[in-house]
Amino acid sequence: MQSESARMSSAAEARYRIDAPNSKPRSVKVIALDHPSERVIKDLAQRKWNNASFFTASAFGGTPKQGESFAGWLSDLAGRTKNLIEEVNGADLVVMVAAAGESAQAASIIGEACSVKRVMTTALVLGGQSISDEALSKTLSHLRPWALMLVIASAEEYIADMLTALRA
Repeated sequence: MQSESARMSSAAEARYRIDAPNSKPRSVKVIALDHPSERVIKDLAQRKWNNASFFTASAFGGTPKQGESFAGWLSDLAGRTKNLIEEVNGADLVVMVAAAGESAQAASIIGEACSVKRVMTTALVLGGQSISDEALSKTLSHLRPWALMLVIASAEEYIADMLTALRA
């Protein structure tokens, strides 16, 4: 009797193999939601990534009013304004980064835009042993409704590891 590995390598099973290359690289948008996470994002952007773009939403001033656009709502790391909807349209995954204890209100607008376009969301929270439960809860309350995956990182290096794991 053949082993499972030998059987899967047989010519009879070869007809089930897909001979096309893997799908295109994932397009990941990484967005800092506050000033402390903006510093981390700027450092991370200096590394080599597959297809990741880095933005800030730390200048968040509230939800655009009826008829207003999302045109100046995000900024790239060079300070140029970007349209949130256009960036979400071009994404396979949006990763929101926030520091524990900071306001993450921008997550609701970003999360809603991702929800409408059916783009996956992940939230990474920069925390540590010295962060109080109240500070962490404040940030989590803004992120939890909008993130399909929520991770609390005890160190900044963990954010880089998570982006690598998410194929950014």
